[in-house]
Amino acid sequence: MSLQPLTSQWWGPPKRFDVQEKERRVSWLELFYDLVYVIAIARITHHLAHHVTLGSFLEYAALFVLIFWGWLNGSLYHDIHGNEGLRTRLMTLWQMMILAALAIMLDRPATTNYTGITIVLMIMQFYLTYLWWSVGFYDHSHRQYNRPYTVLYLMALVLMGVSLFLPEQALMWIVPLAILCNYLPPFISSQILRRSSLDLDMSSSMFERLGLFTIIVFGELVLGVVNGISAIQELDASAWINFALAISIVFTLWWIFFTLVSRREPKKGFVKASLLELLYVPALIALGLLAVSFTSLFDGHEDFASMRFVFQMAIAVFLISISLMNGLLEFPDNLLKIKRPMQRSLLVVAALFLVTAPLQLHVESMYYLIGVVVLLLLEILYLNSRYYRAIRVSDGEKRG
Repeated sequence: MSLQPLTSQWWGPPKRFDVQEKERRVSWLELFYDLVYVIAIARITHHLAHHVTLGSFLEYAALFVLIFWGWLNGSLYHDIHGNEGLRTRLMTLWQMMILAALAIMLDRPATTNYTGITIVLMIMQFYLTYLWWSVGFYDHSHRQYNRPYTVLYLMALVLMGVSLFLPEQALMWIVPLAILCNYLPPFISSQILRRSSLDLDMSSSMFERLGLFTIIVFGELVLGVVNGISAIQELDASAWINFALAISIVFTLWWIFFTLVSRREPKKGFVKASLLELLYVPALIALGLLAVSFTSLFDGHEDFASMRFVFQMAIAVFLISISLMNGLLEFPDNLLKIKRPMQRSLLVVAALFLVTAPLQLHVESMYYLIGVVVLLLLEILYLNSRYYRAIRVSDGEKRG
């Protein structure tokens, strides 16, 4: 009896990228994998909530971008090259261990955690580089497509290592350069694919994974509201009203995002898919800032004025991101006419939040939150009215 079939089943090569499953369902392993990122995101959000400064925000943004990059690469690898064999499961498990180690280092004292965080990030960087390199190792025809990933990821790895021996000021250019190296490969590989008359679309399962990751971050918003209300000494009627209003804001933002984004399909093409993935970065960072804002957005907090500025800027960035995402999503023919008006309406509401953010408004948190809820509800009413009007017109044309 030959051991070759059994070996291939248990430890076979990665699945070829041109052999894609139609209507693939997100696996339990992928959902388990996502849960580890909840811990890492919660750690960096918690740290920012206790140190709301420009420097802390830049640190938060850099860590968030790198954590999201790790999640995105692991998810894409599983979606494109994963299978039901032992190799895929162990590869996923090992990456989960790396992220869990990162979460541990994120909670260490500030005097010692930079080196530890950098080393763990380097391990993650090397591991993901190996994953993409291994695809070309098993499938020689794939080497030309994964070479940009291998080369640029190794460059980012070297930059991380060099940063350990340079002064802190050097991080201002090393970190952005490393992030650029990590996010650039898809756009180079797309040109190589095009020369071979090939392309790679975002699968429905990967688009679903992005939505699930967004839900993870939305959970941080709810936690931010809970922490903010819990910090109030006396939970009187106004505190509970503020609680209801804050949760309502979270729900309206969820409503707008998942109504306009999750019910669509991404446009075809590797570049468009990569751009759509990139647009999730500012949207998710904005949600993280909203979670931080909720911890100090209620009466009695000294940071109410500064948090209100951060709060409005975050909502504006979130709405702008949704508007831009819609440009990379497919709309049915009967809704094409309302696509641009809906995008413009999101930009108008975002502009209102941006313009009023610097204003010194001396109002109680309850009335302020009511104003935010009303504005977001008006946007939802407008979007729904345009949607159902377009549906009625389409149905009338079909009957006629």
